[in-house]
Amino acid sequence: MYVTCNEHLDLAIDDFVDVYEQPPDLYELEKVSFTDWMTPKTCDFCDHVPRYLIV
Repeated sequence: MYVTCNEHLDLAIDDFVDVYEQPPDLYELEKVSFTDWMTPKTCDFCDHVPRYLIV
């Protein structure tokens, strides 16, 4: 699972495919919410605000 900014979206998708050998599901963080999970404040690859959840 990755949370990423716009800039690192392609990198996160590539990493996901390399690890799991299948395409990920992609969600915009503004449009989803989970009761037991808080959105991280930064991208997994930098200090920008994340926009996407990749699972």
